[in-house]
Amino acid sequence: MASILETTMMICFGLSWPINLMKAYRARTTKGTSLFFILLIQLGYTAGIAAKLVAGQINYVLAVYVFNFVMVLGNLIVYFRNRRLDGRREN
Repeated sequence: MASILETTMMICFGLSWPINLMKAYRARTTKGTSLFFILLIQLGYTAGIAAKLVAGQINYVLAVYVFNFVMVLGNLIVYFRNRRLDGRREN
């Protein structure tokens, strides 16, 4: 039951990342985006993945952690793209 509840939480969080990724990509700016927040979330998912691996819990919950990690990584990549675009606009 604990795995089902954890997966539900991770899916709820995970559904927001693709939406945020598309929003950031379309915005073409870092305004309103926090690099610290993105890195903190990425650190949290890294810790969650590490915890699953250390505990030997290789299951579907781990797959959701990895999916969320990849989505946040996409947000990080778009952040740096948008920062570059912001710099070009300023020049």
